[in-house]
Amino acid sequence: MKQIPLEFYKNQKTYFEAQLNKVQKELKLLSLIRFIAFVTTVFFLYYFIGKADSMLLSVVLGTTVFSFFLRRYWKKKEEKERLLSLVKINRLEIEVLEGNISNLTTGAEFKDPRHAYSFDIDLFGKGSFFQYLNRTVTRAGTKKLVSLLGSNDIHKIDKKQEALLELARLPKWRQEFSALADSVQAEVAPEQIITWIKQHKKSLSNHHKWVPLAFSLVTVLLILGISFFELSFNFLTIWFFIGLGFSGLYMKKVGDLYAGSGTAKATFQQYYKLIALLEEQNFTSSLLKEKHAEIRMETKKSSQLMKQFFGYLNSMDQRNNIIFAIFGNGLLLWDIKQAYRVENWILANKEHVENWFELISFFDAQNSLANYVFNHPDYSFPAIVSKGAVIDAVNLGHPILAEDKRVSSDCLINQSDFFIVTGANMAGKSTFLRTVSLSIIMSNIGLPVCASQMKYKPIQLITSIRNTDSLSEDTSYFFSELKRLKFIIEALKEDDYFIVLDEILKGTNSVDKAEGSQKFVEKLIAAQATGIIATHDLSLCEIESTYKEIQNYFFEAEIKNDELYFDYKLKQGICQNMNASFLLRKMEIV
Repeated sequence: MKQIPLEFYKNQKTYFEAQLNKVQKELKLLSLIRFIAFVTTVFFLYYFIGKADSMLLSVVLGTTVFSFFLRRYWKKKEEKERLLSLVKINRLEIEVLEGNISNLTTGAEFKDPRHAYSFDIDLFGKGSFFQYLNRTVTRAGTKKLVSLLGSNDIHKIDKKQEALLELARLPKWRQEFSALADSVQAEVAPEQIITWIKQHKKSLSNHHKWVPLAFSLVTVLLILGISFFELSFNFLTIWFFIGLGFSGLYMKKVGDLYAGSGTAKATFQQYYKLIALLEEQNFTSSLLKEKHAEIRMETKKSSQLMKQFFGYLNSMDQRNNIIFAIFGNGLLLWDIKQAYRVENWILANKEHVENWFELISFFDAQNSLANYVFNHPDYSFPAIVSKGAVIDAVNLGHPILAEDKRVSSDCLINQSDFFIVTGANMAGKSTFLRTVSLSIIMSNIGLPVCASQMKYKPIQLITSIRNTDSLSEDTSYFFSELKRLKFIIEALKEDDYFIVLDEILKGTNSVDKAEGSQKFVEKLIAAQATGIIATHDLSLCEIESTYKEIQNYFFEAEIKNDELYFDYKLKQGICQNMNASFLLRKMEIV
């Protein structure tokens, strides 16, 4: 079963490499044909020197043939880029499934020590869950995925699972989406474009739609008059300078519009193709159908409207060609015409742009999640329950650990239960805390978990595993930890949370730490909190006899033949063997 994704990616890679090889040969042939067309045209121009009709015919035919094959060439060029992206996508997935994640982005820039859990459970950074998970292609999609991972959203998990299952079954469509998104790199964040479009005030009135058209018509009549009726060329010259003068009156307005719109061109070029791909796909899951409905328009398709806007922006770019800018504005009022089109489009569609952009980021993020589902067919979607245990998992393991190194344990945590987990150094306590924490996050966003099966009652998560001091905020480690514990208590007043703690109050002496830890756990019990605390302080385990909510568990370490052994299995009870002294002696420190 586990070989299915790997076999799929290998087959896809082989297929696209063959297609790529074919396209590269076609590109070479098209280049040769274009060269022959150009040389032939030059030859006939030389051959027919002095024969105007024959020279004109040679130019027309040569230009037509050359343009035809040039369009074919650029179309094949786009196909080549698409195939290169698809080969890269499948090569990357093969590397990941074989254990190499070095070519995946780490997401280190998203680390946030103040977040409710992400910093503690290594959600971002080198070797993080984000690094294994993320396959987003757009900036907005990455931002959306980061938001989903950190949202603590426990609503509609069944719908999230349904949507991811549907997308997971569409690996070829998902790859086409990613390859298409990868073909154009947007220059600015979508938020900036949305803000510009929403805040833009129209500067050209409705009559500017007809003025360039009327001016261009006069230009055509003047050219016809000069060509066929012996009209003086001076009339066209005067008209040309009138056009330049009139265009100059609107230079600032057009320039301001171009400055704002120029950065949006690449984004619309990328997004209209993605929207078109979405329009062609039918979805059955309720969440995807709901999202898909947002691109339905009463008149034109959303993709056609976005393509139209890209065309207008592309036409405005011609002003960067100095020769075209001079003659285009002097004879056709080109800038005014294109500026009116851009402004008119903005006025008609500004309310839809944000929805279109949000839809792309949504599917980009969901494709990453669905890719994870597809890559782990042996993982289990949690059965969502409304009562009973918060977590009831069989063979729960950490999804990032390699299968041959992963040791899984059963885990049953009822509502308001609080585990006190003891164990020797390196025995597996911290890994267990992160396993449970990550399983909660994965469940909440609709992903399957690394377990044979699991029942899950949705709950939000807060952790206190890794606190740091802050020189910039003049905060000591101990005070930083106290602020974190205060944050947890305040949060529990508002809602239910699963609390995960690791060796709290490390910044004080052992007696004070033991007393403070016990009082804090008692405070959590009074708040009916559910969770886990890992500790080396065995005295904390004594409160199990006082509170029925407390259960003691441990990870064991054994010393055999002067060697340390771990089985990394969660067991009920209190740890009896510690290993700090042994390790100090073993490493000849003492």
